[in-house]
Amino acid sequence: MTQSLAKIYLKARPELKKELGRDNDLALPKITKVVVSSGTGKAKDKKRNELVADRLAKITGQKASPRGAKQSIAAFKLREGDIIGYAVTLRGARMWSFLDRLINVAIPRMRDFKGLSEGSIDEIGNLTLGFKEQTIFPETADEDLRDVFGLSVTIVTTAKTKTEAVALFRALGFPFKR
Repeated sequence: MTQSLAKIYLKARPELKKELGRDNDLALPKITKVVVSSGTGKAKDKKRNELVADRLAKITGQKASPRGAKQSIAAFKLREGDIIGYAVTLRGARMWSFLDRLINVAIPRMRDFKGLSEGSIDEIGNLTLGFKEQTIFPETADEDLRDVFGLSVTIVTTAKTKTEAVALFRALGFPFKR
């Protein structure tokens, strides 16, 4: 049986302290939350909205909250407040469980995967990953294949710089390109 990612982080802290030159455990970067989001495409398509919300709930283990349009766009027949996507914010045990499944199950199931790019980490240390298909998660792989949608996973950290974030993600076992 594999160790949970939270335990791996606790074991990697002494190594992170040496690498980053910190004396205090509380000064080390850590993951605060994970946001999983997906756009539904069409605001008026109720079945599509329900499908995306249901699949996100299966993937994350938490109910997805709807996201409304910020402004009306007449050319797209879109009104302000129409539901155009869903998002789930994970913290605590659910966050660690999701990250564990993401690293050990979902990412290895991606086609032609050669490693994550360090360019996916922004300057303040957050990692954003985009997936073309939700079917890489085993919770939805047996579902109907014609209802495939993409999703975005943003991992928010307390890292102050990109180098701190890279050190944190490598310590947790994220598969970056060499």
